[in-house]
Amino acid sequence: MRITRVLNTLSAALLAAGLAAGPAVADDASPSPSASDDSAAPTQAGTSFRTATEIDQGLQATASGSTGDYLYWSFPADAGQRPDVKATVKLPDSHAAQTWQIDVYDGLRRRQSCQYGAQTRTAAQGTASVELACVMRTVRAWSEPWADDPLPGTYYIRLTVVNLGSADLGQPVSAEVRVDSKDIGGSAAVDGSLAKPLVPGIAVKSESDESSSSTTKSAKSAVLSSIEPDGGWSSGWWTDRWVWTGIGGVLAALAGIGGYALTRGSGRPSRIPPGA
Repeated sequence: MRITRVLNTLSAALLAAGLAAGPAVADDASPSPSASDDSAAPTQAGTSFRTATEIDQGLQATASGSTGDYLYWSFPADAGQRPDVKATVKLPDSHAAQTWQIDVYDGLRRRQSCQYGAQTRTAAQGTASVELACVMRTVRAWSEPWADDPLPGTYYIRLTVVNLGSADLGQPVSAEVRVDSKDIGGSAAVDGSLAKPLVPGIAVKSESDESSSSTTKSAKSAVLSSIEPDGGWSSGWWTDRWVWTGIGGVLAALAGIGGYALTRGSGRPSRIPPGA
């Protein structure tokens, strides 16, 4: 009977723990914005880091240009996200073989490596389009100064042709770019966070918030980036690791109670007098 009661208690605790962890797991699987919002996506691209066109994740941006141009976009990525950058280049009807490449840079303009994806592809002669992809490493809330880890902030996409014959230079092309992210959750959490995300103009913005003088008010116009993730930058102390840590603590306590109940025995036998 004692073993049955202990097993029933452990079963009830496991069921409660599963119900408590359910919302946390469900939050990690939140879908990206619907493709129906693509009407609000930009239809042009910048030509440098400073003029990069801002796009939100989940929207498909388009742009027209010429072969040989550098096309730039920027997007926000927060801690725990693993961005997936995809690009499609539609080529002219007649062209020689061309090699296209997509690169991703962080807020410090450091080129970020791709975990997987066709970052460089060659379009054979007469091919109508070429598709590129770059799945980045998971963005970390904090990193060592010497490390090259992705950090919260603005990321830049650069699309260009790297192998082009002179006869095809200047021919019209069109490009489509889309960024989606997978929320990795507490498995990518670290013990630390940045004071500010790596967003262009964040230092100017912070200075203008701390002072109300006319000089800093005029400097407020120098802020270069206005995009941020839905719900704001969330690089803080909370992750779903706290949920699983709490569940582990509860289960460990219940296991200790169960072990004690199984091993402590039934007490003093009735045949032994109290003073013995």
